[in-house]
Amino acid sequence: AGLPRCELLPGWTQAGPARTYAEDTLYDYMNGNSEGYLIYGFQKMTGVTCKSGTESLVIDISEMPDAESAWGLFASNRDTRQPVEQIGMAGQVVPARGIFAKGSRFVEISASPASDDHSESIRAFLKAIEARLEGTADLPAPAGWFPAEGLDAASIRLIPQSVLGLSLLKRGYLAKYSYGRAFVVRHASAEAGSGTMAKLRQRFGGTQPAELGDEAFQASDRYLGRVLFFRKGALVAGFANVQDGVDPLVPAKAFAARMP
Repeated sequence: AGLPRCELLPGWTQAGPARTYAEDTLYDYMNGNSEGYLIYGFQKMTGVTCKSGTESLVIDISEMPDAESAWGLFASNRDTRQPVEQIGMAGQVVPARGIFAKGSRFVEISASPASDDHSESIRAFLKAIEARLEGTADLPAPAGWFPAEGLDAASIRLIPQSVLGLSLLKRGYLAKYSYGRAFVVRHASAEAGSGTMAKLRQRFGGTQPAELGDEAFQASDRYLGRVLFFRKGALVAGFANVQDGVDPLVPAKAFAARMP
């Protein structure tokens, strides 16, 4: 409560009034980039600008509906070319910017001027805020289900709608592999997952059954290439754009084994 505050670190003071934005006013602050927040269920943002000498940091905390959405916003904002740090669920600090997610909140700090290296101050503020925020610091479980072999770990994302570009897969996780892409979508029940599988069979047509989980099939698609879909309880998962010469059943079995 009451975060962020400039006095979390000695020698820093607030410059100007605090900021508060809701769903219908975030656009004015984000210069048209608000959709990237709203799509993850953004609820509210509070922020301040802090100064120490010639150094200025813009600190904003976004409140999301749950920890999964907060992590999803983090993953969509991180620089995949840079490493992550153990701040909250995950954090990242670069010379002029720092971000992390913890519980249902996404925290971001931007420095001015951006040409200087402010990473030390940014990291100190991120850690001070993280220590005072409640909520889980554990990654969403599905992010840990993807098998490691061939995985680009920095590519794991929460896709808020239309996973693989398919409206049937409404919200789920996606990851890149050296030979294709993997996904997993959680349904409300096994029955709902089975219904999605039936619709997917109809969507692709010419499917071939596969022995995996509760049900599975393979198919080919103009845009998604070679695909394999399977269901394990309420989870619908699989691989797409699988390269020739790779049997998707092999990684799919490893994927299913890591799921609850």
